[in-house]
Amino acid sequence: MGLIHIPVTLTPLPTGTGTYTADFLVDTGATDSMAPAVELRRIGVEPVGRKTYELADGSRIEYVFGLVRIEFMGEVTAGRIIFGPDDVDPLLGVTPLESVGITIDPASGTVRRLPAISLKRFHEREDGAAHVGRALLLRPVAAARQHDRLAQVRHEHLQRR
Repeated sequence: MGLIHIPVTLTPLPTGTGTYTADFLVDTGATDSMAPAVELRRIGVEPVGRKTYELADGSRIEYVFGLVRIEFMGEVTAGRIIFGPDDVDPLLGVTPLESVGITIDPASGTVRRLPAISLKRFHEREDGAAHVGRALLLRPVAAARQHDRLAQVRHEHLQRR
């Protein structure tokens, strides 16, 4: 599969007026997106936090991130943008792609739209964890089980009356 680049436009949130448009490398191995810090500062993106990211070589580095409106392929979403080195090639991570229902077809190396974005219920596993896609969620299942037990106890109590 070759490298895939798509045109992306970033606008600072909450009320940005500047824009940055470039061909971003689609990187399904990256969670968040990255653009040159010089460009993000130029359009008025404000840093709102710091996160440690693991790079492809396994090293870890802390980056500052801001929040932006992200437009590509006729879709609009919002999310984190990492203030990358000034000479970095911009990267579009998997979070904005998935949030608008865009996926990469590994066989053809092309970008494609999903027919629908999934809003399916959590699926409970035998060990009590739940999963949605690849994410594992432990607390929601415990809370759901507790809620179900309370509802069952209430139902049994009402039946005895």
